[in-house]
Amino acid sequence: VDNSSLTGESEPQTRSPEFSNENPLETRNIAFFSTNCVEGTARGIVINTGDNTVMGRIATLASSLEGGKTPIAIEIEHFIHIITGVAVFLGVSFFILSLILGYGWLEAVIFLIDIIVANVPEGLLATVTVCLTLTAKRMAKKNCLVKNLEAVETLGSTSTICSYKTGTLTQNRMTVAHMWFDNQIHEADTTENQSGTSFDRSSATWAALARVAGLCNRAVFLADQSNVPILKRDVAGDASEAALLKCIELCCGSVSGMREKYQKIAEIPFNSTNKYQLSVHKNTTPGETKHLLVMKGAPERILDRCSTIVIQGKEQPLDDEMKDSFQNAYVELGGLGERVLGFCQYHLPDDQFPEGFAFDTDEVNFPTENLCFVGLMAMIDPPRAAVPDAVGKCRSAGIKVIMVTGDHPITAKAIAKGVGIISEGNETVEDIAARLNIPVSEVNPRDAKACVVHGGELKDMTSEQLDDMLKHHTEIVFARTSPQQKLIIVEGCQRQGAIVAVTGDGVNDSPALKKADIGVAMGIAGSDVSKQAADMILLDDNFASIVTGVEEGRLIFDNLKKSIAYTLTSNIPEISPFLLFIIANIPLPLGTVTILCIDLGTDMVPAISLAYEKAESDIMKRQPRNSKTDKLVNERLISMAYGQIGMMQATAGFFTYFVILAENGFLPMDLVGLRVRWDDKYLNDLEDSYGQQWTYERKQIVEFTCHTAFFTSIVIVQCADLIICKTRRNSIWKQGMT
Repeated sequence: VDNSSLTGESEPQTRSPEFSNENPLETRNIAFFSTNCVEGTARGIVINTGDNTVMGRIATLASSLEGGKTPIAIEIEHFIHIITGVAVFLGVSFFILSLILGYGWLEAVIFLIDIIVANVPEGLLATVTVCLTLTAKRMAKKNCLVKNLEAVETLGSTSTICSYKTGTLTQNRMTVAHMWFDNQIHEADTTENQSGTSFDRSSATWAALARVAGLCNRAVFLADQSNVPILKRDVAGDASEAALLKCIELCCGSVSGMREKYQKIAEIPFNSTNKYQLSVHKNTTPGETKHLLVMKGAPERILDRCSTIVIQGKEQPLDDEMKDSFQNAYVELGGLGERVLGFCQYHLPDDQFPEGFAFDTDEVNFPTENLCFVGLMAMIDPPRAAVPDAVGKCRSAGIKVIMVTGDHPITAKAIAKGVGIISEGNETVEDIAARLNIPVSEVNPRDAKACVVHGGELKDMTSEQLDDMLKHHTEIVFARTSPQQKLIIVEGCQRQGAIVAVTGDGVNDSPALKKADIGVAMGIAGSDVSKQAADMILLDDNFASIVTGVEEGRLIFDNLKKSIAYTLTSNIPEISPFLLFIIANIPLPLGTVTILCIDLGTDMVPAISLAYEKAESDIMKRQPRNSKTDKLVNERLISMAYGQIGMMQATAGFFTYFVILAENGFLPMDLVGLRVRWDDKYLNDLEDSYGQQWTYERKQIVEFTCHTAFFTSIVIVQCADLIICKTRRNSIWKQGMT
């Protein structure tokens, strides 16, 4: 059966009446609803239904989980609390001060409203929406479908990625990776586009091995795929036989033509008792016998049935030296996490097996011993080409990548090394023990930077032990994990303060996808349940797309920070005129209408334009954002917006205000306490500093001129502020103006 939707294992698992493991996902006598039968027949009884099934428990687990607020929602809420607090404090303070200074209730309320309005960043909502929408569109072009807009920024804050192996880090197709023949290990091309190096195909032994692998194989290509690349063709058959079929089709041409030439006469299918598959074929090759027996299966079982071996196309005795060579090759390939199969053949003598001989597969009437060993073929679900580079980018960005899989620990470790999750030179506890030739129990776990944890070990761990392991190991692989354990891993990472992204495609992944800060489902291989639980869907099932999402998420945070810094800067020159108007009793330097023109007119479009800013060069070289210390609005941003640029804008505005009034005869020292007489509609003989008299109408013209000048000063300085806010650290010449 194919259990990949539940466990993530690529290769089919044998099912029989035998009870083999207490873990229901691993025992042989249980088959699960919604998993696929690849080969064979069976009769069973239903032992659980509904919520009591494994699928039901997973669904219940997923539905019982609730996701918390996203980091960007928390940051915006934090910012709103700050701005609201400042606005209300200033508004109420000057409301009370106005009453103390003798202003009426109506005037005091107007001052209160003006100060609060001046503090509110009206363009924030539009800027956030534009930022998230633009990023979602950019990511859609890069095969990332965003279901929850806020999740994009969450991905940018990610400090830990828990990625499932099958289909995300790997290609989700078993592929022949190595062969052993002529007493040498040969490497096959496992790249998706067949751009890698190839082995020497001229050997007569390889021709014999390819013939056995093609004939002793029940997999076939589905119809109407002649224009589809061989590696992408759909195959009827199990994953291992499909890998052999595609390998032989690529290397030797049409397998169907080979099978027509060597017609099958008899067959013994693979079973868990024999651990081999055998077939007998008509042989039309000149110089050979009329019948050819071919067999494949577990390498040690196949070798035990052989007495000779093919070397350089010639049959020779299988001596102890050659058996040792076989064992070394088998151990080496097995250590790479590959599934190894052995192949042998036998030319049935014509005098004993003439043409038309009735081969009986029930009461076997042909030899199955003293056969001729041909070679080994090893298969693995190979890593995607872009994954090692993507993992490297994650590491340089300070993001820890953890592999979680249902596969065997050896396979998981091999893939982790292949994609760079376990770096070259970093050892696990087992590696250190093997190098020092000591028991594993004598090795201090903290001496190993990398670790591979079996689901059985994780089951016995306390929360404290898991936290200690996550804290002291930088490179971690979890193998043979259950859905509940995947959830425990995510919760453990979150206890460390990490922002966790989880990738998954199976039903078993849905609880972890929902619990994570951001769940990422696979668009091609993903189940409907996993897609529903996720915040984002990778349409191409490619891990490298996650790295793109991280960069886009960081860009959102940067651009929002730039936009807020730009927006807040104009608060000081908007508030300070009212403060002097109330405290010093001077004519109003800036009107309410002009403040609204700044906030809703000249500020909003530039603030939104900052959402279009490109990423700076160091965006993927800095550490992930610390949600506790690196806030959207922090002391540094406030001091720059209010204390530096805001003060410059206020100074520029007051400079034009005082210059215009001085040019019209009102010197700065004579403005203090002038407000009441200035605003008196019935006072038409107000004297300036030079004794000139001013009517109310002329005073209003001068005041409106001051408002315009103050407004223009703010807008001009805001243009410079826009350029300042375009970059965090980079020079504007390096970043560019586009």
